[in-house]
Amino acid sequence: MRPARMLTALAAATLALAACGSEGSSSGSGDDNTLTITANAISGGKNAATADWTKNWLIPKFQEAQKAKGRNVQVTFQPNGVDDEQYKTKIALDLKSKAGADIIDLDGIWVGEFAQAGYIKPLNEAAGPEVDKWEGWSQIPEAVQGLGAFEDKKYGLPQGTDGRVLFYNKKLFAKAGLPADWQPKSWQEIIDAGTALKKAGVPTPLQIDAGTAMGEATTMQGALPLLVGTGSEIFADGKWAGGSQAVKDVLGFYRQIFTAGLAEPRLQQEAKGRDKSFQQFADGKIGVLAEGDYFWRSVIEPKAGVAPMQDREDTVGYALIPAKQPGAGVRGQDFVSMSGGAVRVLNPNSKNPKLAWELLAFMHSAEATKEGLIGEARITSRTDVNDEVLKDNPMLDFVAQKVLPITSYRPGLAVYPQVSVALQEATADIVSGKSVEEAAAAYDKKVADLVGPENVTR
Repeated sequence: MRPARMLTALAAATLALAACGSEGSSSGSGDDNTLTITANAISGGKNAATADWTKNWLIPKFQEAQKAKGRNVQVTFQPNGVDDEQYKTKIALDLKSKAGADIIDLDGIWVGEFAQAGYIKPLNEAAGPEVDKWEGWSQIPEAVQGLGAFEDKKYGLPQGTDGRVLFYNKKLFAKAGLPADWQPKSWQEIIDAGTALKKAGVPTPLQIDAGTAMGEATTMQGALPLLVGTGSEIFADGKWAGGSQAVKDVLGFYRQIFTAGLAEPRLQQEAKGRDKSFQQFADGKIGVLAEGDYFWRSVIEPKAGVAPMQDREDTVGYALIPAKQPGAGVRGQDFVSMSGGAVRVLNPNSKNPKLAWELLAFMHSAEATKEGLIGEARITSRTDVNDEVLKDNPMLDFVAQKVLPITSYRPGLAVYPQVSVALQEATADIVSGKSVEEAAAAYDKKVADLVGPENVTR
């Protein structure tokens, strides 16, 4: 189904969602000094911190700044507290109807789909040339700007983001004779470390998510970082990666670690396999685990983590994910990563797009970005804010300084989730013992069936 038709169908099927927790007027009503902001956030509920920041700090501050310029501006927040797909459908309905808020929160993975449907426009088309002169662009790494971009055009401003790295247990590394400051420079060096860990008696030397039970974690933590490490992307130049040599290289890496006994097949096949891998890493049974910085912040966090490690600071190391070999990654990189996150876009139907851009730019200023953290150490899209708020958190600072400039993003297209499942199924084939050729051929057919053979790169 074409993206525009898919979004239209979603919208038509859920007209009742037009009132799902929203308050305030749309951009199509009121005078030119009235603006609205919407997000899937609501005080006391989903993403409450975002809702509270918007209502209690952002809006009063912006209105105060505008008053100082002699303008009486009224900004209204439209809260939502629903399932992400319901929120997505409501926004699609609003935009299709040329209604909705002036500034809209979107998941970065939706940008391409909304752009193809014609529901959003590049920022400089929506608000004018002042967009390109914004000071904030110099503080957002080009790779991070990609979160809000589609086909080389900037549709939204990225909010917070994250990055994937290799976490490793320094105590197990010492037992295996490996360095505490490990930084592999190729896939082979990962395999070499796994081999040394196996010889040292580590139960599971490597954990690179695979299979369908892991869901999108397989794609984001394993398959896609490996794929960009070959210099290829899942979607590029209008085509999807089929059973190409790059995909075969990724599947070949998986086959190598599983056939050599460096990874545990059962972890990939169990319903709670990912959670079990977290606990096993915390228990010192996994040597290397590929994950996002969420793992550091929320899983092995010593006090409130899902699988707390009291000795996290001394025991856990982290390294960049290497390309297949030096220089083989996307953009000729030696190291790679994948990231996700949310963006804010301008409604192309806004009655006052230039004022809306002023508000959007203010929302992403250093002051507003820092205030939105509410004292927490989290990675933002702005380098200047990260330099300040992450200086006492070496791991998150590592992601901000080293990972974000080299990261990549999933394509924000409607068919992506289905392609992702096909890729997960290909890795599951490898785990179950199929050959690389068999797994790649099955994957290629599925992708061709989804997008048409003419839209597949082989």
